[in-house]
Amino acid sequence: MKINKINIRTNTKNYSILIGRGLINKIDKIFKNNNITFEKCLIVADKNIPYKFKKTLYKKLKSKKIFKIELVPSEKNKNYTTIEKIHKILFERRFNRSDCVISFGGGIIGDIVGFASSTFKRGLKFINIPSTLLSQVDSSIGGKTGINNKYGKNLVGSFYQPDLVVSDIDILNSLPKREIICGYAEILKSSIIDSYKNFLYLDKNLEKILKLKSPFIENSILKACTLKKIVVEKDVDEKNFRKVLNLGHTFAHAYESALGFSKKLNHGEAVILGIKSAAEFSMQSKNLSKEKLNIIMNHINRIGMKVKINNFFKKKDSDKILNFMKSDKKNNSEEINLILINNFGKIKTNFQINPLILKRYIFNSLN
Repeated sequence: MKINKINIRTNTKNYSILIGRGLINKIDKIFKNNNITFEKCLIVADKNIPYKFKKTLYKKLKSKKIFKIELVPSEKNKNYTTIEKIHKILFERRFNRSDCVISFGGGIIGDIVGFASSTFKRGLKFINIPSTLLSQVDSSIGGKTGINNKYGKNLVGSFYQPDLVVSDIDILNSLPKREIICGYAEILKSSIIDSYKNFLYLDKNLEKILKLKSPFIENSILKACTLKKIVVEKDVDEKNFRKVLNLGHTFAHAYESALGFSKKLNHGEAVILGIKSAAEFSMQSKNLSKEKLNIIMNHINRIGMKVKINNFFKKKDSDKILNFMKSDKKNNSEEINLILINNFGKIKTNFQINPLILKRYIFNSLN
């Protein structure tokens, strides 16, 4: 099977993203072909990954000194305690900066492992093997790492690029439909940022993509990753242009935080709600036409999840949601910075809004 390769160049590190089927079974050859060398390796794996994939990974790396740890992929585990648990193994096993840590899991595991790698001796070799659709198209690319605290999501972290990303599409077949929908959220977001042509491809092939049919799922992942490559290379530290990738996320992170990172609403679902909220607010603030809003809404309604925030919140929650939006790291003043939609392929990144106006929108959405 063909391996798609995307090369990313940043001012701190150049690395490749490999996308294809059966890649875990070739991981030893992939490391050799991409000049990934090490003596010791800590594999931090998602506890939920089927054992057959973990067994294959361990077997292919048996010539190395391998240490293993498994984590439950919960937002509540994205904290200092988990980082210390990883650092403890690295120190006790005398890892040095030429050794490596492999993240084998979704976005939560990748965020934790990336941050642990970036802070151990000021930077350890880091390889990402994303196991969810969401992480394959988003969090594994671009170098954002982080953990949560009581003030909100991902407020403690670093920009730390991986040395290699290996996205094996075969592992996606083990995911429940809910997880596929979560990953699709980022694919949809990327298409809105990119172009109407990209969006129409998704709209035409939505059912095939959600069923992981070839070549539709491969094409969708490749397009989303290519867009992120272009954005990250232009603005690696999220000073300006990279903010387009936060479309829907100001709302999404607030929704997740207000629910205490409950299983009622996971990250991808929150992003879909966030895109919906951003699109609606874009129309209300006269940035997006009603026609384009309806096109986006019709597509979201076909995805197959609850898409009204009043399914998750009551009116009394509007203050809580707003307070988390005030804590968003993109804000530079008392006003809240939103990423809004002008059109497909045209995103407004610095729309400053008075919190009282935003509160009114949130309150009215909870009817």
